[in-house]
Amino acid sequence: MDHVAAADLCRRIADNVEQVIYGKRAVIERTLVALIAGGHMLFEDVPGVGKTMLARAVAGTIGCCFSRIQFTPDLLPSDVTGVTIYDQKTGEFRFREGPVFTHILLADEVNRATPRTQSSLLEAMEERQVTVDGVTHCLPRPFMVIATENPIEYEGVYPLPESQLDRFLIRDRIGYPDHASEKSVVARQLAGHPIEKLEAITSADEVLELQQVTAACHVADAIYDYVLSLVEATRQSETLYLGASPRGTLALIRCAQAVATIRGRDFVEPDDLKQLAVPTLAHRVLLSAEARMGDLTTAQVVQELLERIPVPV
Repeated sequence: MDHVAAADLCRRIADNVEQVIYGKRAVIERTLVALIAGGHMLFEDVPGVGKTMLARAVAGTIGCCFSRIQFTPDLLPSDVTGVTIYDQKTGEFRFREGPVFTHILLADEVNRATPRTQSSLLEAMEERQVTVDGVTHCLPRPFMVIATENPIEYEGVYPLPESQLDRFLIRDRIGYPDHASEKSVVARQLAGHPIEKLEAITSADEVLELQQVTAACHVADAIYDYVLSLVEATRQSETLYLGASPRGTLALIRCAQAVATIRGRDFVEPDDLKQLAVPTLAHRVLLSAEARMGDLTTAQVVQELLERIPVPV
């Protein structure tokens, strides 16, 4: 698959998903960026804006398996990864796979579970494998976690630890639709939900091929220096207590490669980086104590740093 065919496939995937998630093309494309970059997506938003439907639509479009885990305070790690049970018929222990063994995993309201259960996803997200009772089990490929979380000011939620936030390639919000889009969504769903008629237009193998095309996208030395200048600025900023990690550097470059692939190019441009710098880095940094007392957000700080860094020519 060349970069032209890859861009055409990405366009058709986004068009198909947009039949279900109407009026949110930018959000769909950012989710597609995470998919073809081999990363995971975190949506922090209020209930009812389509986070679950987006995950289902992506899985249905690419013809992959889909599982959903509703995270609750009493959810156990074994409810996510699986458990080893004793089979009385055979007299042997066998592993019963948990819902994490899928292609697209929706971790719904992930911040309602305890930190111990949240951490059960870390190995799966980073290494695409699960270790239970000392035995390692590989996950299907492609594998993507689309997690949702309620705003932290809601009651009954546990903040995600920095180590887990760092595993998500992109953190995003869907947001409320505009007047015209919401009117169209309501009118279209009165006769039946469009997810019921959604058909797959590609396969898991083609998605893996898309990921290979994305990984091969050329990154010039000036682009590397541009990303490193931005990341180093987050570590030196007096407004931030914690700057972006090397994983954040790699994440931003992978996102830029994915954007270039969607745009039909086999090389990265500075605008590809600027487009996703905030949703890729803002959740990887922490504000200083003084900044937290003000009205600043990490997104604003990253955006200000981005505007300060000279763009390579």
